[in-house]
Amino acid sequence: MEKKVGRPRSEETKKAILTASYELLLENGFNTITVEGIAERAGVSKATIYKWWPNKAAVVLDGFFAATESMLQVPDTGSVCEDLFIQVNNLAAFITSPKGKVITELIAAGQFNANIAEEYRVRYFNPRRLISQHILERGMQRGELKNDLDMELSIDLIFAPLFYRLLITGETVDSAFVKSLISHALTGMNAKTE
Repeated sequence: MEKKVGRPRSEETKKAILTASYELLLENGFNTITVEGIAERAGVSKATIYKWWPNKAAVVLDGFFAATESMLQVPDTGSVCEDLFIQVNNLAAFITSPKGKVITELIAAGQFNANIAEEYRVRYFNPRRLISQHILERGMQRGELKNDLDMELSIDLIFAPLFYRLLITGETVDSAFVKSLISHALTGMNAKTE
């Protein structure tokens, strides 16, 4: 008897759920999605979804990030300035795209729902911060940044202006803005920004 080759059924089911949640998110927005709707689209029961995710926010965020992860590659050019520019510029381009607008929708929803806020912090922002931390650590190892850099504050200095423009002022967030932002942030961190 020949064994079947391929992924286990549970992986196929999980992928179907993530795909369904992402499609519904793009079609209808976060607020109108239900676990019932995801289950129906994926052809599974609600219990199957709750086997892997504690709530709607978790499954929707995982679906979103699984579908968009390749759009946010981690740069390693050998220059802290260039790596940060690529990371922040890619993020800015993504967030201002139709698909990326989901992030601002989730941030808004998180203001009224602690579960949503926790899920996007854990599943999206914390991993992005970790990437930034690695970029800054590499810069410190290469001597581009001072050794006693306050990592958390430095990351805040880089990303806060981006989200301030996106969420508050509505001002342009383009490559020129990102380049200026990185230059000013690194100057404030006593880095060489040539």
